[in-house]
Parts: sequence; C-alpha cells; structure tokens
Amino acid sequence: MIIVSFLLELFGATMLLLFAVRMVRTGIERAFGAGFQRQVTARKHPIGLAIVGVFLAILLQSSAAVTLLVSGFAGSGALAFTQSMAVVLGGDLGSAFLIQILSLKLSWLAPALLTVGGILFLKTEQKRLKQAGRIILGIALILISLGFLRDAIEPIRESALLPAISGYLERDFLTAFIVGAGLAFIMHSSVATILMVVAIVSVGALPFSVGVSILLGANMGSALIPVWLSRGMDPLAQRVPLANLIVRGLAGVMALMVINLTSLTVIPTGWNDGQSLILLHIGFNCMLLLFLPFLSTLERPVSVMLPIPKDISISVPTQNQTVLNDVGETNPTLALASLRHEVLRMAGLLRDMLTPVMGLYKSFDGALLSHIQSQDLVVNEALDMVRKYASNMPHDDMSKDQLKEMRELMDYAIALEAAGDIIVKRLLPLAREKSHKGIKLSKVGFAELLAINDQVEVNLKTATNVLISSDVMAARLLLEEKAEMARMERSSRKKHLRRLSDGDADSASSSDIHLETAYTLKEFNSWIISVAHPILVREGQLLTTRLVE
Repeated sequence: MIIVSFLLELFGATMLLLFAVRMVRTGIERAFGAGFQRQVTARKHPIGLAIVGVFLAILLQSSAAVTLLVSGFAGSGALAFTQSMAVVLGGDLGSAFLIQILSLKLSWLAPALLTVGGILFLKTEQKRLKQAGRIILGIALILISLGFLRDAIEPIRESALLPAISGYLERDFLTAFIVGAGLAFIMHSSVATILMVVAIVSVGALPFSVGVSILLGANMGSALIPVWLSRGMDPLAQRVPLANLIVRGLAGVMALMVINLTSLTVIPTGWNDGQSLILLHIGFNCMLLLFLPFLSTLERPVSVMLPIPKDISISVPTQNQTVLNDVGETNPTLALASLRHEVLRMAGLLRDMLTPVMGLYKSFDGALLSHIQSQDLVVNEALDMVRKYASNMPHDDMSKDQLKEMRELMDYAIALEAAGDIIVKRLLPLAREKSHKGIKLSKVGFAELLAINDQVEVNLKTATNVLISSDVMAARLLLEEKAEMARMERSSRKKHLRRLSDGDADSASSSDIHLETAYTLKEFNSWIISVAHPILVREGQLLTTRLVE
C-alpha cells in the first residue's frame, strides 16, 4: 500500500510540474512570441547569438523549444547552420540557469504568487497583463510541485525498495544514464526531469553519484526531443537538432566515463548534494560553449547524413500549385477536404506575402515588391478556382452541415483574398512612398509597427490552426486577439500623437504613413481572424451585438 501511495503522489507531483512548466512557456509565447524571430535573426556573431539563446531558454522554459524554434529559422534560410547552433548551445546553458532559479527554496513565496497571478489572469483584460498572470501562476505551481515531490519521497526513503534501486544504479552508472535520457524524453522536459532528480537527491533518497549519471543522461534526452519532434521538417531544419544531439550526446558520454571511471572530484566537498548537481549541470553546459569555434566542422557531416533531395531543390514551389482535384464531382466528403486544403494553401501564400512587408519599410526592394504582387495574383486565381470548384460540387448529395461547411470555407477564402488586396493595394504603396520620398520613421514608431506586424503574423498562424482543427478554445483565443490588436493600434496612435506634440521631426514627417500602416494592419487582422466566427456561432459562444439592451 505504501508503494501504491508513493507512486500516486510521485506521478501526481510530476504531472503538476510538467503542467506548470508548460503553463509558464505558453504565457511567455503568447505575450512575447511574436518578436522571437526578429530578435534571434538580428544578431550574427556566435557569442551574441549564444546570449540570445540563454535568454530564450529562460523565457520559454525549455532548451528543446529553443532548438525547434531555431530549426524553423534554419529551414527557412533566416539563420545559417553555425548561427543556429550557437543559439541552441546558448539555449542549453539558459535551461541550466533556469533550473538554478527554480530550485531555490521559495515555497514560502507560492501563496503570494498564486494571489497576484490569479488576480492578473482572471481580473484583467489586457493581453500582456493576463499572460503575466499565467506566468506567475505557473511559477507558483512549479514551487508547489517541487514541495509535493519532496513530500512524496520522504516516506519511501527509509524503505528497502529505494535503497535497492539506488544501489543498483550506483553500481551500473550506464543504466542510470539511460534512465535519465529516457525520463527527459518521456517527460519532454529536461527542466522538469532535472528539477525532480535534484529534489530527490536533496532529501537523500538517491546518492549523489547516481544523480550525476541521471543528470548527464537527461542532457542527452533533452537533445533527443527536438530530433523526434522535427522529423517532419525539411532536411535543412533537421540538421540543427541532429548536430545538437551529436554534441550533447558525445559530451555527455565522455563526462559520464570521466566522472565514474576516474577519481576526479567534479564538485568541491561541503556543497549540498542538490546544489552540487545544479552547479555540475551549469558547468557541463558552459563547457559545451567551447564548441562554438568548431561548429562549422559539424555542418558537412550532418549535411551528408541529411541530404537535400535533388527533386526538392529544382521543383516548382508547391504553394503555387492548386491542390483541388476532381473528386468534388462524386464524393462530397473528399471534396470538402480538398476545398479546405486549398484554403490552407491560400493562407500560406498570404503568410509569405506578409512576412517581408516590414522589411520593405526598412529597406525598399523593387524586385521583392514585384514578387509579392505576383503572389497576390496566385491568391486571386486560387479564389476563382475555389468558387468554380464549390459550384461543381454535388450539392444535391450533400447534407445541410456539409453545405454550411462549404459556404464557410468559401467565405474565408474571400476574406483571405481581401487581406491579400490590403497588402498589395495599401501596404506596398505606403512602403514605396516612404522610400521615394525619403521619409524616415522614428525608431520608436517603427518598433511599434514591428510589434503590431509580428502579432498579426502570429494570429495568421493561429487562424491556420483553427481552420485545420475547428477548435473552440483556439477560436476564442483568436477572437480575443482582435480586441488586443485594436488596443495595440490605439496605443501606437496615442504614442505617435504624443511624439508629435513633443516636436519629434521624424514622427512629423512620417505621420500619415505610420498611422495608416497601423490601421491597415489592424484591418488585415480583422479579415484573417474571421475564420473563428462560424465556429463560435455554431457553439453559441458569440454574441450577436455589443449594444447594451
């Protein structure tokens, strides 16, 4: 009975820890995720990129999340291989620092954090404050879960089972290493794994030597996570997680052998065992930064292991090819799936059109402008094909729900085409006017426009997910972003007018462009979030009017 109770308490505390870590990461991604790519790609020197990786890992609560994020940038060509690896190695060190922060004896702080976080999350409407509440609540739950872990271990520490297990692992350090790698991979969080091990070692339930082996294994397991999660990406993106696994895996195995097969003292005596584990973890990841000057030598081996297929490099971009087929004439279910796929293609084209727009504001490029305009023609053509395809579908054989879904997809296709027109007919002319007239946006004003644009890009990705899943909670979140976008545009306008009253010359010369760009991005956002409306109406979660009765 004691074993069953122990396992229940251990699993419960572990699940709470995983949930809390994810809660913090979600809050940070929703509050600040829009500008991550811009912050990462703004630096080129490996040391600067490693520092960015440190802070990203602390913010995202996960080195694996940093690796996946950077892999996407590498796959799109925004970051070179060596630059991507510098961010990843910095992320590993940031994750180690995060463990030191979260392991501090701050259980007394949990009630205050729960109170402040609960008030911000439940009682505020502003996005940043609401997500700040989510983050604070997550930190409080992490502290509570670590306390539960210590309490769960305490009764079992004196039993015969735990000493037997720890004794075996102490004799077989390789098995302990594998256990650490497996735990980190299964839990999908090296932070949670190492925090759990530190808590167990701190109360004396596991020997320090076993904790070291498990910790080194967890470092390798954390590198396995992004390799597994990136398996569907293109080869350029997969190379970064694979190289990280090679570096961390080899370093982890070498450290395991040196520590266990020699009399080397890795931590000075007198330290608390739990704290010693954390310092060892930080030191291990600091040593990985010594690979920074040699990252270029890894590129060729991983390129051989993950080559780019020749047919991919010479093929026509798939986003310019329709995915509609002739099954619409016979099978309504397959026809609707094909129609949804085509609308998703339109959303992808729109994302490709929007992403470089702010770059045109910063440095005008006529060839890029022409390319965006050509993409708009593809979007217009896709809408025409959607209309024709929908008209040829077997309406008589379709149920009422299928007909409704078809109309909703057509409506969103129209909304996407209208959003594309906003880019071509309003944002691009503003970028051209700014360049031709030599108008300079104020530094603060341009940063405000970048923040609005970044949030619109995030909302477009969320809208794509809603289109695929029809998830009600995601639809609610997307519609909430409409109010947040209106707040951001209103705040930018007020700040701009304040700069005008203060006599800012750049703000005065760029006033029309700044105000119209902010308003146009808000209007663009309104079109792309319209995918949420039919879902919320269907579920009865959308009011018909905002007027007071």
